Amino acid sequence: MVLWAAGGALGGLVSGVALRGLVGRFTPTGIALPLVSAAVLAVLATKFAGSVEVLAFACLGAVGVALAFIDTAVQRLPDVLTLPAYPLVLALLTVAALTGGTFGALGRAVLGGLALAFVYRVLEFLNPAGMGFGDVKLSGVVGMALGWLGWPVLLVGAALAFVLSAVVSLVLLLLRRITLKSSLPFGPFMLLGAFAAVLLS
Repeated sequence: MVLWAAGGALGGLVSGVALRGLVGRFTPTGIALPLVSAAVLAVLATKFAGSVEVLAFACLGAVGVALAFIDTAVQRLPDVLTLPAYPLVLALLTVAALTGGTFGALGRAVLGGLALAFVYRVLEFLNPAGMGFGDVKLSGVVGMALGWLGWPVLLVGAALAFVLSAVVSLVLLLLRRITLKSSLPFGPFMLLGAFAAVLLS
């Protein structure tokens, strides 16, 4: 486990340094990206130690941390990060399915991505002021990762995003840091909810 954690941390540092320039275009806080990425990937590597799917979740973890930094700063989820995550995560999950014979999980991952993207698209259509199209695009790849682990994990991850968003919004309202008219970026909550659901699975 220690070696897996160390490998994940090293991978996080490398990916964080590689993505720091891109993130820095949107926010100066990107300087902390390598350290946060190292911590997240160390945890994910420990969680999936010895499994092939660790690569898929590490890839999404690295991209997710970068997206969380950007969305928190400027409320944007750039396509340059979100869209390439789809073929990368799907390809890595396919490799995991081929090596482990878990084709049922692969099919569930694809269906999970489509299902969560559909739900977010409906929410964005009904309330475009509260849900951006960037959130819709991110939800598909998050749904794939959670769907791979099972439908209950997908449901928990999706629900946690809204719960965390509501709790943080309430706290910030009580502290008078935001008003009822303020909008918070949803991407970080989606990613944090997914991360928590993965760890709880």
